[in-house]
Amino acid sequence: MNKTLKISFSLKNTYRVNGILFSLKQIPLLKRLLPSTLYGVRGLKIFANILSVLWEIVSAFLGKFLYFLTMVCGIGILYKELPENTVFLHILLFLTIIGSFTNTHLFNPSKDKYYAMILMRMDAREYTLVNYIYAILKAVVGFIPFTVLFGMDRGVPLWLCLLLPFCIAGMKLFAAGVTLWYYEKSGLGYSENKLSKYAWGCIALLLAIAYVLPAFKFAVPAWVSMAVFLACILLGAAGLAKVLTFREYYAVNKELLAGLTNQMDKTAQTQLIKQLNEKKISTDTSITSNRKGFEYLNELFIKRHRKILWNSTKKISYICVFLVAAVLVGVYLLPEEKAGINKIVTTWLPYFVFIMYAINRGTNFTQALFMNCDHSLLTYSFYKQPGFILRLFQIRLREIMKINAVPALVIGGGLALILFATGGTDNPLNYVILIVSILCMSLFFSIHYLTIYYLLQPYNAGTELKSGTYRMILTVTYFICFAFMKLRMPIMIFGAMTIVFCILYSIVACILVYRLAPKTFRIRT
Repeated sequence: MNKTLKISFSLKNTYRVNGILFSLKQIPLLKRLLPSTLYGVRGLKIFANILSVLWEIVSAFLGKFLYFLTMVCGIGILYKELPENTVFLHILLFLTIIGSFTNTHLFNPSKDKYYAMILMRMDAREYTLVNYIYAILKAVVGFIPFTVLFGMDRGVPLWLCLLLPFCIAGMKLFAAGVTLWYYEKSGLGYSENKLSKYAWGCIALLLAIAYVLPAFKFAVPAWVSMAVFLACILLGAAGLAKVLTFREYYAVNKELLAGLTNQMDKTAQTQLIKQLNEKKISTDTSITSNRKGFEYLNELFIKRHRKILWNSTKKISYICVFLVAAVLVGVYLLPEEKAGINKIVTTWLPYFVFIMYAINRGTNFTQALFMNCDHSLLTYSFYKQPGFILRLFQIRLREIMKINAVPALVIGGGLALILFATGGTDNPLNYVILIVSILCMSLFFSIHYLTIYYLLQPYNAGTELKSGTYRMILTVTYFICFAFMKLRMPIMIFGAMTIVFCILYSIVACILVYRLAPKTFRIRT
């Protein structure tokens, strides 16, 4: 067991270190300074190993901290009419149920499993058990400080806070045991990366129970949540027994890694991605356009790729309509809540920066552009001339703005309706600013993702991200948007700032694309 654990750590650390070195090589300021023999430089490898070990430690805690800060306690503060401990346990319980089958580790196809069991022929059962038990222990250790910190702050007893990580691990073990039992009975495997429509339906239902019911002053009583959590320890023991006695790990992992095997082959991966995209592309030969030049190219692309570009936007818009309607119904049924909701709408506008970031379809749009258009046209020199690049950039910006504007209009209009229904505002201009500022947030993210796509072009021929700078910018964008969740500011002030910033950013983006994109807009190797 110890030998297997050591090999698995070495294996995971090796490709993680190589990934860090590759990312460093992609940063423009470092690219010229770092030698071509980068992977053989001992000092840099030691540095990358240190980063890798630090990340292993940080990853055990950082995700859990953000999870409690946002998903559990961050949203939990909205339900002030219910006891804090009840809300905390209610939300945590249903999110834990979701995590038990969507974040299993056991049924997650990953490169380290492929390298170990397919290429190196390691014992599948021993490798799987060692790494799974390590992952469960890592989860328990990562949860303990935050169940204590956030749980006690919400009035949960210390003894339960200390037991909650084991309860969460127990639910994961039980779900894993049931899945393995089902495999023995039916021969059907499971992958957390390929959830069925029924699984997604369960996720939607559980999220609604976790977050919508408390809005109507209903939550699972604290003692019931405690009883279920404690029962998970016993259920986890039963699940662990199944995990330890299961014998078909090689068959399970072989089926699980079947898709990943092709992904390791660049040619096969490119073909697979292309085939998946082709299924969503319209083959209707009657699709045409009366426009000229790049407008002609763009209109054909949009019409043929409507499913790829618009389906998720429509779904997000429907969900937003449902949520707005639910709030309006809640206001009608609970008129005493009007003042509190009105205050939230008038001061929580910065919070929606993160929401607009989360629902923006910028990365999907740019990936579709590259895979189904730019990876071919970038081989022609005329396609990279400054004037042509700027013209096509403006056309594409218009299209992505349309895609992102639909849910933005629903959210902006919905907030204006909620503001009116909860007592309105002294300044009628706030209604206009509310809608326009949400649209400007949507516009900013549309410009932002398209601009960094043109300035960095992070994809290779297989649509793999190969730019460390691109990843870094996405990470920084996330944390900045996350920070806005803590900001409270009146609609008029923050809305005006948002509109002005968006206009300035648009001008700067066009200048940068015109001057720099001819050199940076290329296929990565």
